[in-house]
Amino acid sequence: MKKQIAVLSGDGIGPEVTAQSVDLLKKIAEKFNHDFIFRTGLIGAIAIEKEGSPLPDETLKLCKRSDAVLFGSIGDPKYDNDPKAKIRPEQGLLALRKGLGLYANIRPIYTFSETLSKSPLKPELIDGVDFVVVRELTGGIYFGEKGRQENRAFDTCVYSKGEIIRVAKIAFELAAKRKRKLTVVDKANVLETSRLWRETLQEMLKDYPDIEVNFMYVDNAAMQIIKFPKNFDVILTENCFGDILTDEASVISGSLGMLPSASIGDSTSLFEPIHGSYPQAAGKNIANPIGSMLSAAMLLDLSFGLKEESKTIINSVKKVLADGFGTEDLVSQNPLSTSDFAKKIIDAV
Repeated sequence: MKKQIAVLSGDGIGPEVTAQSVDLLKKIAEKFNHDFIFRTGLIGAIAIEKEGSPLPDETLKLCKRSDAVLFGSIGDPKYDNDPKAKIRPEQGLLALRKGLGLYANIRPIYTFSETLSKSPLKPELIDGVDFVVVRELTGGIYFGEKGRQENRAFDTCVYSKGEIIRVAKIAFELAAKRKRKLTVVDKANVLETSRLWRETLQEMLKDYPDIEVNFMYVDNAAMQIIKFPKNFDVILTENCFGDILTDEASVISGSLGMLPSASIGDSTSLFEPIHGSYPQAAGKNIANPIGSMLSAAMLLDLSFGLKEESKTIINSVKKVLADGFGTEDLVSQNPLSTSDFAKKIIDAV
């Protein structure tokens, strides 16, 4: 199989962890006789510095003509600490989602038995956790009209029925392949957009009679994810709620560096670890590359249909963890560097 992959490493630890995933994919290509062509592009703070835009036109064109996008992370304290900055790294990712029509973010939440002790939650609560969050990605308050008026500011949350239906279909189809249980998270007691979400999902129930659907307010969902995470199978929610809940749920695995995600839509899909740019660790070769490497596994499965290759990566990660290896967020004694830990996983492949 011959495929082109756009590599957008971004900022902070993004270049370090993404480089390991590229090496991993090269090893997979060698092992399974594939031809993966990698093309790099700028995005985020580094793109602002070099091109004056968080998403240069060339980067978007590269992604559109590629078969998949491997993404690192974006963000820089210089912009975080300046509330008046008119151009921000995050605008690049939002524009990329719009440009590629990436309307659904899929974030699996699961645990590894070897890292249960690293979670702040009790092992008996999280052992065996395995659920997926489907987050709408191109609507809601992040994309609504916003502005400032003297001492007032506003951000508008807008959703259309069509936007809700298309992401809900993905959640229903995913639930049908799993335990046939879907939890829809909203704030319908307060927000009009949430009422539209709930009404639309209720209308769709007749098309999916085999799926058990329940509705949950977001504040209750935030609590239940921590108290009883094994009760969930597939969670569907809007953009802002999904952003917050998935970051909350990431602590279940024991480290923010452990989990992958996929953003899918009309054509080219994007794959990225759920962690941010972690600028404090940038350039130190200490970041956990697992989230990025498992994102590469999702890329192989969901974009290329290479399930055996994807499973090979997952099993290799499990083997290296079982052997007691890890970066400093995973092991307290003799932690490996980013590159040395990644090499263990690649050698296991």
